[in-house]
Amino acid sequence: MNLLIILAEVSLVIFVFFLVNWLVSKVFKLLLKASVVKSEGRSIKTLRQNITGLLIATCLVLCILIVGANGFLLYRGANLQQYTLLLIHRVPPGFWVTLGIGIAQSIGILVLAAIAQKFLHSWLKVASIRAKNIEQNTADDKSIDTFFDNLNNIVTCGIWLWAVISCSQFLKLPAVVSQYSYILLRIYIIIAVGLLIPKAVTAIIDSLDALSIRYSSPDNLLRFYDRLRHLIPFLKRCLEFVIYVCVATLVIQQVQLIANIAVFGSRIVKIIGIILISRVLFEVVYLLVEEVLFKDRNLSEIQTSRRLTLVPLIRSFLQYLVYFGAAVSILYTLDINPTPILAGAGIVGIAVGFGAQTLVNDIVCGFFILFENYYLVGDYIQAGKSEDKIVEGIVEAIELRTTRVRHPNGQLQIIRNGDIGSITNYSKQYIFAVVEVSVPYK
Repeated sequence: MNLLIILAEVSLVIFVFFLVNWLVSKVFKLLLKASVVKSEGRSIKTLRQNITGLLIATCLVLCILIVGANGFLLYRGANLQQYTLLLIHRVPPGFWVTLGIGIAQSIGILVLAAIAQKFLHSWLKVASIRAKNIEQNTADDKSIDTFFDNLNNIVTCGIWLWAVISCSQFLKLPAVVSQYSYILLRIYIIIAVGLLIPKAVTAIIDSLDALSIRYSSPDNLLRFYDRLRHLIPFLKRCLEFVIYVCVATLVIQQVQLIANIAVFGSRIVKIIGIILISRVLFEVVYLLVEEVLFKDRNLSEIQTSRRLTLVPLIRSFLQYLVYFGAAVSILYTLDINPTPILAGAGIVGIAVGFGAQTLVNDIVCGFFILFENYYLVGDYIQAGKSEDKIVEGIVEAIELRTTRVRHPNGQLQIIRNGDIGSITNYSKQYIFAVVEVSVPYK
C-alpha cells in the first residue's frame, strides 16, 4: 500500500510535467511559425531546449524529494496512508472544488481554441483563393499567399496565448501573472498586426497597380499613371515607416516607465507624411507642366527646342521650392520657429555670396544664355575659351549653373555657364558648306 502511494505521487508529478511540457511545446511551435519571431528561429529553439531541460531537472528533483520524504516517514514508522489522508483533509474543501472547476474550464478553453484554430485555417484558405480570383487579378499571388499565411500564424498564436492566460485565471494563479500576461499579449498583438499590415498594403498596392495598367488608355486620367509609377517603391517605404512608428508608439504606451516618449510618434508620422506629399506634389506638378508645354502636337522644331530647354529649369525651380516648403513644414512640426533660422541663413547667404562669386556668375550667365537665345536643347554647338579645351556636341540640358553637351563619340561634357566662352552654333537657321567637286574635261 505504501509503495502504491509513492507511485501515485510520483505519477502525478510526471503527469503535470508532461502537461506543462506539451503546453510549452505548443506555444514555441506557434512562435516559430509566426512572422514576428521567424528571423530568430535558432534562438527560439535554443530557448525551447533550455526550458525543456529545466522542466526535466525540476521533475527529477521533485520525484527524488517525494521518494526521500516518504522514505524518511517510513523510517520513522509513520503510516503513509493516514499521513496522506491527513494532508488532504487539511486542504479546504473549496480548494478542490475550485481546482476541479478551473481544470474543467481550462480543458474547455483549450478545446475551443483548437476548434477555432481549425475553423480559422479553413476560412483563411478560402479567403485567399477568393482574393486571388477577384476580377482575375493579375497582381502577384505570392504576396497574397504570404499575407494570409502570416495572418493565420499570427491569429493562431494569439488564440493560444489568450487560452493560456484564461487558464491561468481559471486556475486562480496570482493576479500579477494575469496582469503581465495581458500586457505581453497586447504587445504581441500590436507587433504582429504591425508586421502584417505592410504585407496587406503591398498586396493592395500590387493589385491596384495591375488594375491601373489594365484600364489605362489615352482617353482617361490613368494615361499619366505609367509616368508616376516609379513612385510606388517610395510610397511603400513611407507606409512601412509610418506603420513601424505607430507600432513602436503603441508598444511604448503599454510600458508605464517609458510611456511619455510615445508623444514623439505622431510627430515622426507627420514628418514622413510631409516628405511623401512633397515628393508626390513635385512629380505631379512637373508632369502637369510637361503636359501643358507639349500639349500642342503641331510645334515647330524651334518651339520644341525652346520648351525642352525650359523643362530642366522648371524642374530645378520646382524641386527647390517644394523641398524648401517641406523643410519649413518639418520645422513647424518639431515646434521650431523657422523665422530666426531663415534670418540667420539670409545673413550667412550674403556673406557666402561675396565668396561665391563664381556661382553667382554661372547663374547670371545661364539666364543670359536663355534670354538671348544663344542655343537651345538639341542644338549642335562648339563652346569654350580658346586657351582651354573646346567643348563640342549636342546640347542635352541647360541648367542654372551648367550646360550638358553630348560629344558625337558619346561623352557627356559638363561646362559651367560662366566658362562657356565663345559659342559656335551649327544649328542656328542655316550654314554654308564649301565642297570641291572634281569634274572630268569631257
